[in-house]
Amino acid sequence: MTVQLEPPDQPEVRALIAALDAYQDTLYPPEARYALDLSALAQAGVLFAVARGAEGQALGCGAVVLSGAVAPEHPNGDQGELKRMFVQPAQRGLGVAGRVLAALEAAAMARGCRWLQLETGPRQPEAIAFYAKHGFERCGAFGDYAEHPLSVFMRKALTGPPAGGLSPL
Repeated sequence: MTVQLEPPDQPEVRALIAALDAYQDTLYPPEARYALDLSALAQAGVLFAVARGAEGQALGCGAVVLSGAVAPEHPNGDQGELKRMFVQPAQRGLGVAGRVLAALEAAAMARGCRWLQLETGPRQPEAIAFYAKHGFERCGAFGDYAEHPLSVFMRKALTGPPAGGLSPL
């Protein structure tokens, strides 16, 4: 498996994002979803990583939006927000998400990011457990988010080696 930064506007990546959206549509109403579209993911200051299998097929993806990249009116210095983490269901449990997270953490740290934040939902206990396993702790709402019963906010200091000790980029 390889993980590297790639542009998000590729057919296989669009398929991953569509699968993520379809999955989240079954869990949350539209007003409780804060997804970025492909055009936002392609902006400068957004790091987008893709995990690929031995045959080159896209297995999973994720992004870090560095401070001010998508909403320049809200710069927060050395922070980033984890977005669009998704692994194909058949590939879950094989370390794909951990490798994507490690790559994103390493790339974000190389660009001066010292904190990662995320918003997920309580109907995704596996995601919450994954993030906790990788050093994220629950916190209050941040940025433009408001406290909401369908939101779980988490934060992690980037002070050492990325998740799993990997530095794939």
